[in-house]
Amino acid sequence: MIAPSTIEELSEHVGEVGASAWQPVTQEEVDRFADATGDHQWIHTDVARAAQTPLGGTIAHGFYTLSLAPKMLAELISFERFGFAMNYGLNRVRFTSPLPVGDQVRMRARVDAVEPRGDGANVVATLTFERAGGDQPVCVAEFLIRLHA
Repeated sequence: MIAPSTIEELSEHVGEVGASAWQPVTQEEVDRFADATGDHQWIHTDVARAAQTPLGGTIAHGFYTLSLAPKMLAELISFERFGFAMNYGLNRVRFTSPLPVGDQVRMRARVDAVEPRGDGANVVATLTFERAGGDQPVCVAEFLIRLHA
């Protein structure tokens, strides 16, 4: 975990990668996400039907995976010493592989750029979500954070 207190200190971590802890992907969590978003597509929620597919079971929503970013990023970088940090958006996002329910997922983060602006900075980070035992990421996103001093 890094906990920079200045833009300059954060800039020293450009290019660095860290990984969050593994988190289990449960059907209960996926169902709660479906309820929260209204996305009840059967491949996520119908265990019996999904078991009959080549995937062999239900899979997490892509946006469920992406929604883990704040929690997992907080394990890696603390912005508490700044005035505040805001989600500024996402650039390229790809859901590159299914995330089966019952697997575990973690996120690797790399600080790509720290661009000073006014009283703070724009931070660009690459987030790569991977499943335990998977041979490719399940999601890759370029995340933008706006820091205020």
